[in-house]
Amino acid sequence: MIPDSFIQDLLARVDVVDVVGRYVQLRKGGANLLGLCPFHNEKSPSFTVSPTKQFYHCFGCGAHGTAIRFLMDHAGQSFPEAVRSLADSAGMRVPEEDRSPKQREARAKREAEISRHSQALETANTLYRQQLRTATAAVSYLKGRGLSGEVAARFGMGWASGDRQGLSQVFPTYDDPLLVEAGLVILSEDGRRYDRFRERIMFPIRNGRGHLIGFGGRIVGKGEPKYLNSPETPIFSKGTELYGLWEAKQAIRSAGQVVVVEGYMDVVALAQMGVEHAVATLGTATTPVHIQKLLRASDNVVFAFDGDKAGRKAAWRALEACLPLLRDDVSLRFLFLPDDHDPDSFIREFGLEGFRAALRDATALSQFMLGELAERHRMDEAEGRARCVHDAKPLLQAMPAGAIRLQIQRELATLTRLTPEELGQLLQLQDVPSGPLVQQAAAAWGNGSTAPAARGAGGRQEGRASAQQGGQQDGYQGGPPSDYGPDDHDFMIPDDDSWEPAGRSGGEQGRANVARQASEPRGRRVVASLPVRLLHLLLGHPALIEEIDEAAETVLQEADGFDQVRELLALMRETGASHAAGLIEAARGTALGQDLENEMVATMFGEELPDPQGELRDALRVIELGWIEAQKEMLIARGLSGVDDKARYFELNERVTRLRMPLPGN
Repeated sequence: MIPDSFIQDLLARVDVVDVVGRYVQLRKGGANLLGLCPFHNEKSPSFTVSPTKQFYHCFGCGAHGTAIRFLMDHAGQSFPEAVRSLADSAGMRVPEEDRSPKQREARAKREAEISRHSQALETANTLYRQQLRTATAAVSYLKGRGLSGEVAARFGMGWASGDRQGLSQVFPTYDDPLLVEAGLVILSEDGRRYDRFRERIMFPIRNGRGHLIGFGGRIVGKGEPKYLNSPETPIFSKGTELYGLWEAKQAIRSAGQVVVVEGYMDVVALAQMGVEHAVATLGTATTPVHIQKLLRASDNVVFAFDGDKAGRKAAWRALEACLPLLRDDVSLRFLFLPDDHDPDSFIREFGLEGFRAALRDATALSQFMLGELAERHRMDEAEGRARCVHDAKPLLQAMPAGAIRLQIQRELATLTRLTPEELGQLLQLQDVPSGPLVQQAAAAWGNGSTAPAARGAGGRQEGRASAQQGGQQDGYQGGPPSDYGPDDHDFMIPDDDSWEPAGRSGGEQGRANVARQASEPRGRRVVASLPVRLLHLLLGHPALIEEIDEAAETVLQEADGFDQVRELLALMRETGASHAAGLIEAARGTALGQDLENEMVATMFGEELPDPQGELRDALRVIELGWIEAQKEMLIARGLSGVDDKARYFELNERVTRLRMPLPGN
């Protein structure tokens, strides 16, 4: 794990303005810099970068963060990759003090293996894309499905010819074991080698950071299997990846939603018709890993399944995968299409607006869950209702405690003719998700202890560790798709791809902040409460911690309403952060970290204080006076009967007199 002390040193050296400025044209706008947001389409700049706070925020889509977060969201880098990129630009070396020589050697070997696999896949992909230009049958099929060359280029589609060793054109050493390991070539039992993909339209599969990790191939004409994926390789596992997620990132942010379908062709066909925020599982059931990636991309997810028995079964498995990751601020819905329709045929028959209307009317997860439970039992009989409660318990126990679980529990009580109290006594639910569904989720994550949703309550180190380790699972260096070359065919593939994916969705929190800011009256200064005022002072000027002596800190420890300030002071002393971005990174993955981000957004356009030290002294004096008054009231309530109480009372009065004396220089 990367030491926190190094991250603080790094953030003290790099400038978020320089980092963002490599991708966004910025202009001066008062104390901040403004530009067009790289995370959503806009004509007027709402993207703001603060040099003093080392923080950016978009008032249009809600995206915000530090230099590290910008590289993660915009450049698609993992946490370790973003730290290394910044360290390279600052001429710093990332320490790995907690790794033994054996671990470092194993990591270097792993990264070299990943790099070799990635290069092999990119080489094959270049050939496939070149071959599509002259593959008449493939082009005719795609045109027959209504696809344009522009969409084919956006998704990097290609063609694997019928040549049994077609890849030998770009791999002179066709017997290289790497081609078998990468899933490009099959080695038969008799020792013969041949291309895995032949006479298939090729769909490159990229992970969430744009790295090519595998292929899907769809046969043209007769033959089985209709769809063929790359096998499991060191860099590809079809149970953890989503087709089209990289290509759809910008559209997901713009739409504020991600649609999950069942096949590659559904994704590209929907994109052709204007629904560019769709992704697909790779021929597997939806897993908790899929759900986690979807919720990173957007807090509004709609699963689009066929309405037949198989489709509803797939939807139920997706629902089970969702439960351990439920949050009160996300929307998970299920769209069941009419019989004989898939997303492609549905949108072609009913049009874009018809499909959008269907998405709006999709069934909420709670309704789907309760409806299925009711459908499976005889709800007109006591036995059926009892069995319904029995079957619902593991589903409810898999959910984190929160408003959504409580709402579903109350609706279940009504459904089973119980009072909420009676149902609560029967269920005896724990606050932390547990049970078989959570164990399955943990197994999918390779974590035998707890599901991802249950980890959020941990401390700062736990939150940071999960962010760092999560990025290291598949963090490797790679490049974006190569440029498209010229083409004379009527199925025109553009020379350049102007479509550029961006980071993840700003989410409900971002939109809520924007709505709150839009509703606040302009031109009127909103007076903040003392705790918020102190929080803003310390966030904007971390060096002020040196002004808080032991007596002031004692008052803050005992005063009511200063919990966040106390947490922030502890964090500042622990990390030695020199600016707000360092504090936010140090608190990443915790409730305090989210609170600090929200407060940072609230002060983005705040005026620079001419005398922060004076403001702090004033705030501390007012806080201490309030604390003294509370102490005096407590003594009076006790009757001031004892000698010690009277002495304490007079001591507090003298303290008030000193505090109310004019400060030097005033």
